[in-house]
Amino acid sequence: MDPVWLLRGIPSYERYVNRRERSELEASSPPLGRPEATSAALIPIRKSPAWWDLPQDERREIFEEQSHHITTGLKYLPAVARRLYHGRDLGEPFDFLTWFEFSSTDASAFEELVRTLRETTEWTYVVREVDIRLVRDLG
Repeated sequence: MDPVWLLRGIPSYERYVNRRERSELEASSPPLGRPEATSAALIPIRKSPAWWDLPQDERREIFEEQSHHITTGLKYLPAVARRLYHGRDLGEPFDFLTWFEFSSTDASAFEELVRTLRETTEWTYVVREVDIRLVRDLG
């Protein structure tokens, strides 16, 4: 039998956003499936036990106050649509499945976004990542 990947995640509440940030995200986030968004990336991520051992407020401190994850993400909306799925509570091998959609003209913005996030303190807690890129077949 050939190996098969099965990635499962569920949409969940935003664990690290405050009310103002949530409102900004909702106001700026485009829908998925836009015709011009012909490029996509699926990036499953697993964080270290050290991350999960931190209390919620300390994770928030690293996530936004130190790493500026939300602030950074807002800079790339609406060019890059995103959706986050949670797998940790399902016992999956990845804690998060991050899905992004963007047009080919916004590909450099997407690359800048992920490069910026990978240079943060928060990213030092990532122990596994798989970066899968896709392009919609328009034929």
